[in-house]
Amino acid sequence: MGTFVPAGLHSPRAERRHLKQLAHAGTDLFEVGLAHHDAHLDGPVIQDAYRRTLRSGDALARTVRAVAYAARLRPTVVMTYWEPFQRHGPESAARLFADAGASGVMVVDLPDHHAERWQAAAHHANLHTPRLVPRHTTDNDLATVAANASGWLYAPASAQPTGYRGPLDIPALTAFTRRLRAASPLPVVSGVGISTPALAAHVAPLVDAVVIGTPIVRALVSAPKQAPQLIAAFAHALASTAAPEPHAHSRPRH
Repeated sequence: MGTFVPAGLHSPRAERRHLKQLAHAGTDLFEVGLAHHDAHLDGPVIQDAYRRTLRSGDALARTVRAVAYAARLRPTVVMTYWEPFQRHGPESAARLFADAGASGVMVVDLPDHHAERWQAAAHHANLHTPRLVPRHTTDNDLATVAANASGWLYAPASAQPTGYRGPLDIPALTAFTRRLRAASPLPVVSGVGISTPALAAHVAPLVDAVVIGTPIVRALVSAPKQAPQLIAAFAHALASTAAPEPHAHSRPRH
């Protein structure tokens, strides 16, 4: 099970404590979010968390620090929008995170015309480049995205922004994961809209790994002591499913 954590949400000491607790509670993979002022694919909970981080200072430095600690506990990847990477320089940012111990970086809104530059920068830094694939992606575009991805393909469980708390269209997600598997041998990971342990248990058999985000972020913001208990509840629900584990060489290493 993957856990999304926005970097810099708390003081460095508290952040380290939270990451350690989440790892011990059942997190297998960390996704560490680099704060961005225009996180348009995210809902209000993560957007508010990012704004809180941005008010605290240098978001890039805080994210590098969080990744360095998280990577000591579990495999870790960075979740980012393209604009901050472009601003800091993709080559420089890729090297910073690789040196910090990240296994990969997923740019959730990677523009097609920058994909080649980003792939080259990540490859040079020995980073995986997983790709988020919207459900409406055409077969032609899916083939292009899959060819340029490494690590895994990310299939959102919902087409809504992160934090969606409604029902999931499991038949539609099933059909989409089949399309992804037909297009690529990469593992398929799902997140977004997996708001309860019960929903996680429904999604898990369809994919190779599940990532939990907003429910944990909400707890980290309002009641950090509850976050490990929530992770444990999700982990317990997932343990009862038959979801396959990704192979070691291609596991979503976040």
